[in-house]
Amino acid sequence: MSAASASGAGNGSSAGSSTLPGDPPGGRRAAWVWGIGIAVYFVAVIFRTSLGVAGLDAADRFHIDASALSTFSILQLLVYAGMQIPVGLLVDRLGTKKVLTLGVVLFTVGQLGFALSPSYGAALASRALLGCGDAMTFISVLRLGARWFPARRGPLITQVAALFGMAGNLVSTLVIARTLHSLGWTATFAGSAMAGVVVLVLMLLFLKDHPEGYEPPPVEHAGVSYVRKQIAAAWREPGTRLGLWVHFTTGFPAMFFLLLWGLPFLVEAQGLSRSTAGELLTLIVLSNMVIGLVYGQIIGRHHAARLPLVLGTVGTTTLLWAVTLAYPGDRAGHAPMWLLIVLCATLGACGPASMIGFDFARPANPPERQGTASGIVNMGGFVASMTTLLAVGVLLDATGDNYRIAFSSIFVLEAVGITQILRLRARAVRRERERLVASRVEAVHVPA
Repeated sequence: MSAASASGAGNGSSAGSSTLPGDPPGGRRAAWVWGIGIAVYFVAVIFRTSLGVAGLDAADRFHIDASALSTFSILQLLVYAGMQIPVGLLVDRLGTKKVLTLGVVLFTVGQLGFALSPSYGAALASRALLGCGDAMTFISVLRLGARWFPARRGPLITQVAALFGMAGNLVSTLVIARTLHSLGWTATFAGSAMAGVVVLVLMLLFLKDHPEGYEPPPVEHAGVSYVRKQIAAAWREPGTRLGLWVHFTTGFPAMFFLLLWGLPFLVEAQGLSRSTAGELLTLIVLSNMVIGLVYGQIIGRHHAARLPLVLGTVGTTTLLWAVTLAYPGDRAGHAPMWLLIVLCATLGACGPASMIGFDFARPANPPERQGTASGIVNMGGFVASMTTLLAVGVLLDATGDNYRIAFSSIFVLEAVGITQILRLRARAVRRERERLVASRVEAVHVPA
């Protein structure tokens, strides 16, 4: 989402700052158009996370073990992460509507195919197709918000987009989980696929890339040299790389839990019923939605709060995972309910913290490179989640379903991510200040 920058992308400080030259006006029309894009992302997240509440059912349906079950989500995330830079380039080149249209078609066909898959192989292919379509949604929604709202609204708009994504996750935990057991596999997944058809029609009828009079500058021919130049220029910016590592480190501790391993962990390792486990997963989603709004408001008013929020979130979630896994008990160490509640409530901060990664990349890159930079950042959390999904599945099979050992892989990735964040933070802040000074000087010389 992000044209010129984060709340401070162009002005650097408070949310109440004046609109920058060339900023789009926002308003009701912007909210309506952006809302259609958000509806697309909402449906994509429902499809993406629907396997998280159907993991045990999928294992029974396709007669697979933990490693094979984790392959569903790993393949989906592998496709998603691998598509981020190509999608960013496509959005910069073609605009939002064309890319979103292709994405909706792909993830709807993927969800329907998953409903009708007669075998494990066919189901894998359907999840890969779904991941490909899903990959085209979030970056497009960020771009759409940047084209319709002033740059100073960037942090809040990003967090609100993520909030509606978590609302899609809430639908999975509350609706998909229940209909799965009342209507069955095929009816549940095929019925949910119809939501894709609805948002496709809305998008084709009403969505526009930008308001009248705010056309983006023309993009050069999208040849190999253009692609190479876009990626290289975005990657050279310390803010882009810092954004990637922020997304990597903050996003995965909750994402892998919600996407697949949360329900099995709570049911098999902690001895909870499915309904209680579902309530804890719902708590993560609700906490995410509340914290997302709080983080968006804080960053919009205090741009310097970005890194403290990131480091505070990482430190707290890592500590709670350590306490939960180390809690004395039989085998996996059953934790008391109060601790699981605190853990799940805190995991809700992971998604909002990962969105801060875009607030580092946004001011580091000009508008014509925002899609590419966002694609690079968005790879982070999904690569980390994919790695954790694989590690947990392999370790569960290798240790006889010892969740304490399997989930300890979290700490390895956290250590890698924190190291990179601390290494890049000073360079990114210094570079951002340089660009801010340059943009202010340029604004002074803009003719009235």
